[in-house]
Amino acid sequence: MRYLLLLPLLLSAFLTFAQSDNSATVLKQLDAQTDHYGDIAHQIWELAELGYKEEQSSLLLQAELKQAGFTIEAGVADIPTAFVASYGSGKPVIGLLAEYDALPGVSQAAVPEKKNREGSQAGHACGHHLFGTASAASAIALKEWLMSSGRSGTVRLYGTPAEEGGAGKVYMVRAGLFDDVDAVLNWHPSDKNGADASSTLANKSAKFRFYGIASHAAAAPQFGRSALDGVEAMNHMVNMMREHVPETTRIHYVITSGGEAPNVVPAFAEVFYYVRHPQMREVKNIFNRVVKAAEGAALGTGTTMDFEVIHGSFNLLPNETLTRVVHKHLETVGGVTYTAEEEAFAKKISATLPEAKQTDLSAAQEVQPFSAPEKPYSASTDVGDVSWAVPTTALRTATWVPGTSPHSWQAVAAGGTSIGTKGMMVAAKTMTLTGIEFFQNPELLAKAKAELDRRRGADFKYEALLGDRKPPLDYRD
Repeated sequence: MRYLLLLPLLLSAFLTFAQSDNSATVLKQLDAQTDHYGDIAHQIWELAELGYKEEQSSLLLQAELKQAGFTIEAGVADIPTAFVASYGSGKPVIGLLAEYDALPGVSQAAVPEKKNREGSQAGHACGHHLFGTASAASAIALKEWLMSSGRSGTVRLYGTPAEEGGAGKVYMVRAGLFDDVDAVLNWHPSDKNGADASSTLANKSAKFRFYGIASHAAAAPQFGRSALDGVEAMNHMVNMMREHVPETTRIHYVITSGGEAPNVVPAFAEVFYYVRHPQMREVKNIFNRVVKAAEGAALGTGTTMDFEVIHGSFNLLPNETLTRVVHKHLETVGGVTYTAEEEAFAKKISATLPEAKQTDLSAAQEVQPFSAPEKPYSASTDVGDVSWAVPTTALRTATWVPGTSPHSWQAVAAGGTSIGTKGMMVAAKTMTLTGIEFFQNPELLAKAKAELDRRRGADFKYEALLGDRKPPLDYRD
């Protein structure tokens, strides 16, 4: 009788050992495919396709997932380069995000000195070539684990274009593509390894277009009405407004069109604005004040004005329940260890950084302690909208030389080498181990959902900051 009572405990121990052994096998398979996934990432690095123009990059990832047995739905949410790849059936549904857009104006070769890459004006200065590839690798590894473990559940990878200012994920959330997902795994390239329950800035952008009357600027200025005056008056009023907004607000602009010739009163001018704040509700309020400044500028200069919202994204809603699990598995996987050749490359890159950013290269091997900081990161991401729809977690890994800032030529350079590939595989392994635990632990997912409900409030109803506009597929033109 005593042995019969012990049987359930022994069975549970055996299943735990078997699942752990399967996890180890999956990680070994990922190790064995490092060169393969590194090659895919490098192809996307070479392509360096801008937001909503990532045709070949998207197809590369789709082909890899289709070959692994995933069902592909392409062109979702009215975005030709967006896709959803699915494997399995039933609950839980575990989603992974994959980005693959590059940035304009940061062309760089994979060398430790500033050097434009011939034939390209863009570069992966935020490492999205690594982002998308690692997520695909992890999704495939989780599919293999599901098959070997015999468990039910669904792995779903979301191919999400145009994170850099195009808000691709917002349109996918708005289309309901995340409605049945239990948890989302996400990561980002960085100069360090860590997982913390932190937030970001919400963000809303728009192009303000002023229309005036052209005239000879010397012979008949009295008959003209300068659209550029409208832009400059708006900018002046917004700059005065900075004193009267919350301190954590960020407002940036560039004049994208200011006229064609000094001796012609400009009939058209355009200015492109970003408004950011840690809370999306405040972004709405501040953005509306910017619109009022534009209306006043048009009235005062005798011009007319309209504006087009380009993108908008919520602040990231952290989920400490899930992120503690990510951190645990990141500590298991560990950081990035350089070879002698990689260390020599890293030292040369480090020497080009501002002195305040130069740091010990051993930081790439370390995993930062877990934290839940109150202050958000001074950046924005369309992952924010996903995190308000479904419990979402993230990590960052050292794909760049310690001290490197994102959106820099140094980030492009390291991302095109084995340093980037090593960091990418740390992310793939960590997400795989985390995903396995999500499949095994329904109580964890229930706790994460309860945390999401508490953080967003009982009266929350999702309304995208960008309204009902269609995806701006030409925003990089």
